[in-house]
Amino acid sequence: MLVALAIFSLAALALLRLGGATAANSARLESQAMALVVARNLAVEVLTDPEPPAFGRSGGEAVNGGRRWRWTRNVARSPEARIQQIEIVVEGDTEGPGRATLTVFRRTGL
Repeated sequence: MLVALAIFSLAALALLRLGGATAANSARLESQAMALVVARNLAVEVLTDPEPPAFGRSGGEAVNGGRRWRWTRNVARSPEARIQQIEIVVEGDTEGPGRATLTVFRRTGL
């Protein structure tokens, strides 16, 4: 009887640890998904602007989902001379897993 109780208690502890790990992973995934939404919003702004962005690095802050997000945008030439390669990196305002990187391509101005 005591052996069965010991096995049951070990199983219950394992389930509690699994629940804690699931909650931590859920928060991490939510933060990463929100960072990707911010990166996509910035990409849409760049792609729909009539003027192509200047080459080089720029950055700023965006507010989305009630959080501040820092972003950097690096615009470089792609192997094709008429195409710009735009890399957008978004990070959360606090240390944590909220980070996303998105690369898009855009035609340069004629």
